[in-house]
Amino acid sequence: MNPSGTAPARVLFYVQHLLGVGHLRRAALLCEALVEAGLDVHMVLGGEPVPSIGFGGAHCHYLSAIRVENADFSTLVDATGKSLSDATRNARRDQLLALAAQIRPEVIITELFPFGRRQMRFELRPLLDWAQQQSPRPHLVCSLRDIVQQRSPQREDETLQLINQHYSRIWAHGDPHFAPLDASYGLTPKLDQRLYYTGYIAPAVPAPRPRCGVVVSAGGGAVGLRLLQAAIAAHRAGLLPGRPWTLIAGPNLPQTDFDQLQQSLHSPELQLVRFCSDFISRLAGAELSISQAGYNTVMDLLVSQVPAVVVPYIGSGETEQISRARQLADAGHVSIADEAELCAQSLSLAAQRALKAGPQDAASPELRLDGARDAAADLLRLLKGPPA
Repeated sequence: MNPSGTAPARVLFYVQHLLGVGHLRRAALLCEALVEAGLDVHMVLGGEPVPSIGFGGAHCHYLSAIRVENADFSTLVDATGKSLSDATRNARRDQLLALAAQIRPEVIITELFPFGRRQMRFELRPLLDWAQQQSPRPHLVCSLRDIVQQRSPQREDETLQLINQHYSRIWAHGDPHFAPLDASYGLTPKLDQRLYYTGYIAPAVPAPRPRCGVVVSAGGGAVGLRLLQAAIAAHRAGLLPGRPWTLIAGPNLPQTDFDQLQQSLHSPELQLVRFCSDFISRLAGAELSISQAGYNTVMDLLVSQVPAVVVPYIGSGETEQISRARQLADAGHVSIADEAELCAQSLSLAAQRALKAGPQDAASPELRLDGARDAAADLLRLLKGPPA
């Protein structure tokens, strides 16, 4: 409830996924916790709808869908693949501002921005300016993963200026004892009391099952082709034969690549699918997982306690996944295979290390996995405070 106790507080939660679907999955878990806390949540979604990800109990508003052309994130395109025009930018900005005026939120949550999503400044800066002009002003909250992409000092300072001007709270969805934000954002000490560590946002722990077979997952799939190819080659070379292998390509793997992978399957033990509705349950019943090291994938690995090989994505200078993977490997949770040298042999060697270590204890006391509910509780406390 809002401070007056008369109606649920309205939350506008902006999420733009550009390449993978990890941001969307984490936002869905957080949305669920906000709804359970009694908040009136309005999801404003700027990417293509993903049918396998739902936002139960929330109102969903879809902006004209856009994405990035490729993994270097340099070019925005519309749903047809055309470079984003000024007219489309202006229409999205106006649509977002009209939604804000209609919803009249008491809280605005921006996923990743201003630490990332600079491509979306054409609509997010006007949204922040709109919020600044309201009386009372809505609380601005940034929903942030545990590790951010490392930036130049100039970019870090630009982020801090936006926070100082607009934001009440920065949610770091991680644990400072495991992956402190200042390891990837140098100006973290200047965030002061606005920074709040919620703990990790993880799905519910699945019921234990007898372990048999391998699950290979490529996240959203946009940059997962080499991982899937290496896994097929490792099976051909003799890794865990005689068991079922499920290879999950993800929604964004190009259809031509999916078809080529399908033709390369050399054994009935291998099954290639785009989606897996019972993914967590599958992991809980697997002997081995092979995946990238995105935030949501890692959470799935931890709650399922499956022996795991991670292949951190390092393309286009990305540092987030390799940083997270090293932290997990140092804690004994995963085995790393280097993407730059990925092949059947390197993947098999990493798999042997993971299998030798065996299932891991996800419930280790130093790692908090209740971040969605903690964030919701923090937001209720924030709403009880003085208006902006």
